This record gives sequence, C-alpha cells and structure tokens, in this order.
Amino acid sequence: MPLPFGLSGAFLFAKLFGIDNNIFLQISLIMLIGLLAKNSILIVEFALMHRKNGESLFTSAVEGARARLRPILMTSFAFIFGLVPLMLASGAGAVSNRSIGTAAVGGMLTGTLFGIFVIPALFMLFQSLQEKVSGKPATNEE
Repeated sequence: MPLPFGLSGAFLFAKLFGIDNNIFLQISLIMLIGLLAKNSILIVEFALMHRKNGESLFTSAVEGARARLRPILMTSFAFIFGLVPLMLASGAGAVSNRSIGTAAVGGMLTGTLFGIFVIPALFMLFQSLQEKVSGKPATNEE
C-alpha cells in the first residue's frame, strides 16, 4: 500500500515548509488514507479481473496498473494542483490552510508516485501467496 509513503511524504513536506503537527495536518492525514487506499483498490480490482481472465500474474499486475494509471494520475494531480493555493495561503487562518494544503500535497504526491510502482508488486506477492494456499482463481467464462 502507498499509505506509508503518503504519510511520510506529508510529514516530510510539513518539515520542509515549517508546519507543526497540528489538528489540521492530522485531518489531512485521514483524508490521505482514504484517497490513497482508493487508488490501491482500483489497481488491485483491475489486476484481479485480468488474473481471473487467465492472464499470468505479472501480466495481470502490469495491465491492472496500466489500465488505471491515467485516471489515477489525472485525479491525483488535479487534487494536488487544487491544493497549491492552500499551501501558499496568507492572512487570517493561513496556518490552518497551510497545514492542510502542505500535508495533503506532500502525501498525495509521494503516495501516488510510489504507489503506482509498489501496488502492482505487492499484488503479485500477495496474490501468489494466496494462490499457493487456496489455488488459482476460477477463470471467467465469457
């Protein structure tokens, strides 16, 4: 899962930009967990669909990631660019805005970039372990 990468990216960006660990940063961490988990679920669902169609484990993982790459990058980068004004906020309430924006941008950027490589590898690892224990998944008859 890209969650450890995303959370560490949020704290790294907070450290780089001089943001304290406050309630606003912690709220953006909860938001990050949901968004990064959604990306992982999408890749795994598509990879599992390919696996049930009889493709090899490696091909399933690569095709699942490739099928979801563009939508994940589009939504993630739209989210990131939408939060840049919060990172650069000034005036009243700027500390809360900068805390939310910085943690969310840092976490989403690192979580997405590392996730698109880590999730297929973890899918291959855990799917092969599951297939050793319970057998290969039943193929879909079209």
